[in-house]
Amino acid sequence: MTNCKCKIEKSLVVKKSQKFYNSGMTELNAKQRKLLEKNAQSLNPLVLIGGAGVTENQIAQIDRVLNEHELIKVKFNEFKDEKKELSTEITQKTLSTFVRLLGNVLILYRPAKEIEERKFEKDLERLAK
Repeated sequence: MTNCKCKIEKSLVVKKSQKFYNSGMTELNAKQRKLLEKNAQSLNPLVLIGGAGVTENQIAQIDRVLNEHELIKVKFNEFKDEKKELSTEITQKTLSTFVRLLGNVLILYRPAKEIEERKFEKDLERLAK
């Protein structure tokens, strides 16, 4: 791994052979991923990763935003070279599911805690077959 200013714990570093998007809560198939990407297309990034890297405050902010929205975008303004590793860290610490990393924008999904508030669950279950 390169020498970077980003804060990544050694336990969170993923081997190159392991795909970085497999570290989330659930594995998505291609159809499920497309559904979430389609729904995320009109969303604006709600969290920006800047010069401080991924801090505990940003992890807490991402966690709060996921509780409110289920599907979010996180934009990397800095640390663009380390965005895959940082995406893994964010996904693991927020117990969310990696949807896609498009350019410098990370798309994350985590179902709402309340079953009646889940927007995508029925469609995702239908596409899981």
